[in-house]
Amino acid sequence: MARRPRISRLRRKLLVASAFAVLLLLAIFANLYYVSIVKGPEYARMAQRQWQSSLSLKAERGKILDRNGNVLAESYTTYMVCVNPQSITEEADRERIANILSTLLNVNYETIMNKMTKLNPRDGKPYQQVKIKDQVESNIIAQLVTFQENRAISYYADVKRNYPEGNLFGQLLGFTNVDGDGQTGVELSFNTVLSGVDGKQIFETDRDGKEIPGGESSYIAPISGATVQLSVDTGIEGFLQNALEEAARTNLAKYAYGVVMNPKTGEIYAISSYPTINPNNPPRTDAETLLDLSRQRMVTETYEPGSVFKVVTLAAALDSGTVNDATSFNCKGSLSVLGQKIKCWRTKGHGHETLAQAVQNSCNPAFMSMALKMGTDKFYEYIYAFGMNDKTGVGIGGETTGKVTHRKYIRDTDLARIGFGQSISCTGMQMAMAVCAAINGGELLKPYYVMDVTAPDGTVMEHNERTVVRRVIDESVSAQIRRYLTGVVDSGSGKNAAIPGYSVGGKTGTSQKYDEKGNVSSTLLVASFVGFAPADDPEYLCMIIVDEPQVPVVYGSTVAAPYVQQVLRNVLTYFSVPMDRKESAVSVPDVRGLTVEQAVAALKTAGLDAVYMETERAAAVQRQSPAPGNMVVRGSPVILYTAWTTFQGEEEEIEMVTVPKIMGKNRINALDALTKAGLIMDYDRSRSMGTVTMVQYPEGTKIPRGSTVHVEFSGPTTTTE
Repeated sequence: MARRPRISRLRRKLLVASAFAVLLLLAIFANLYYVSIVKGPEYARMAQRQWQSSLSLKAERGKILDRNGNVLAESYTTYMVCVNPQSITEEADRERIANILSTLLNVNYETIMNKMTKLNPRDGKPYQQVKIKDQVESNIIAQLVTFQENRAISYYADVKRNYPEGNLFGQLLGFTNVDGDGQTGVELSFNTVLSGVDGKQIFETDRDGKEIPGGESSYIAPISGATVQLSVDTGIEGFLQNALEEAARTNLAKYAYGVVMNPKTGEIYAISSYPTINPNNPPRTDAETLLDLSRQRMVTETYEPGSVFKVVTLAAALDSGTVNDATSFNCKGSLSVLGQKIKCWRTKGHGHETLAQAVQNSCNPAFMSMALKMGTDKFYEYIYAFGMNDKTGVGIGGETTGKVTHRKYIRDTDLARIGFGQSISCTGMQMAMAVCAAINGGELLKPYYVMDVTAPDGTVMEHNERTVVRRVIDESVSAQIRRYLTGVVDSGSGKNAAIPGYSVGGKTGTSQKYDEKGNVSSTLLVASFVGFAPADDPEYLCMIIVDEPQVPVVYGSTVAAPYVQQVLRNVLTYFSVPMDRKESAVSVPDVRGLTVEQAVAALKTAGLDAVYMETERAAAVQRQSPAPGNMVVRGSPVILYTAWTTFQGEEEEIEMVTVPKIMGKNRINALDALTKAGLIMDYDRSRSMGTVTMVQYPEGTKIPRGSTVHVEFSGPTTTTE
């Protein structure tokens, strides 16, 4: 058998070397593929960053205008000031520059020095550039330039937001942060279109990051933001805010908020809450206060509407055929429903009354009867149709909706209370839109406050106009409602809303709030009034809500109605609306400082009525509403407030109690007697010895439970209590 030739040692070495070479080449090609293909784009960007630098060019934020083109928000150029630490080599230069910047920019000297000397952990060198302050005004920059520190200090143009009208539309407009982005209000809702598109400038740099003279550069121009034009009117907003502030201050209320709008179109002319906020200087360091002041309470707060809701009940009863002009009622002061006695606000009752009189009297039993006669299913159809339990879609941030208990859980007692505005809740905007539907011919509209959004090239990006959600009631029924609500102002509880020379319709409402334990409070109240004019053909509707008036008042309707009258009167004059009535106007005299008895006489001489408590005739008038100088219809009531005034809600079930006999008693016994009666004793702590010598109310007087009774004692004695 022949033997195979043995492979030489040299050949084996060649084969091994060849295989190794092939593997090496494969590894090299794989690495080249990884570097050039897989990691290529990333390495290219890294290289580009070494020899290129870019500067962001901030786009000019779009303007916000009112309906007349008045600027509500605009931007103007400010500057960001930076220091270039690598360009400062001497300690003396650093100290000098820190002193200059500290003085002109009002920035702490040590803070600036720390920024200039801080080292970059990557290379152990000072940073190339550090920011000292942004939003620096141009006049400060001009002063800095005079020091000719161009290499050490750099300036970059920035944009600052300005609100020329100050706190007008404070909650509606909102504000931006230091970077120019919207945080609340219109600024947030339309942030994308207002912001525009930032530009960019790119230039070549050397190894130290400095621009190479004559190097390649490119420029991408920024695109300015769009212009947002609102339906609001600066003049009307001023009328509303003044009225809200006066309402809150006069009644020492927690909040007052309201809206003015066109009931035919749904466009909002003014909307505000008091206290308001100035977007030029929002309290950024206090987050809780900032959030509270930023709320547009007409859409964020829910409440039981009280008797204003009777507009919905009336509309539903008329449209369903449940009642008509010939319907009458007999109010005995209460109505028994499933064995439960539900009182009228007028405990002695209204007696026999027509439908028109029941509306003027805001008679609770009459509206309970309407609700019960319609039944749950029928009444609920209208409640939902009027927009209760649904957002209005106004587009204002934070809009919420009230609560309508599902019909399957409703008993007749609940239905009766819903009929006069209890056991149901809504927002002020929901209620305002429901009233608009009741008086504008029967159509529920979508409210809006933005008319147009226009791009810099003139392209209209968004346009809003009258939008009908649904028809709720017949047009003829709407005409009836206008007539009934005009009677409320002419002859009913809304007299304080009457305007000389104009027909006005409206409805007042007062409701109780719930305390922290969830119980109905006898002292925390919400008073509201919605009014419209001219009554036959409404062009303007105003609703004002006063939340938790702390100073006791005489009638719930007086808390809000005078201020709606004030707003509507100014609006009608502002738009030069022709008068449709001939009534004599009377200027309200100033009766502050007079006793109630003297004030009543002075008002009578001027042709005006007075609203006060009979037991307070000797007390001095501290405040009055309407305020002195206001023009009102002859015969209008003027509310007199004294230090003794106690609340008597015009549409609330107020429990009256009897003032007990406490004359001659010592402090402990007098306190016990008043507490048992449900009353609060008020007295001078420095003179609380001896026995009672004076009581604010005579023994046996009926006053509301929870009222304060002022008591005086004979003085320091040795009597042991």
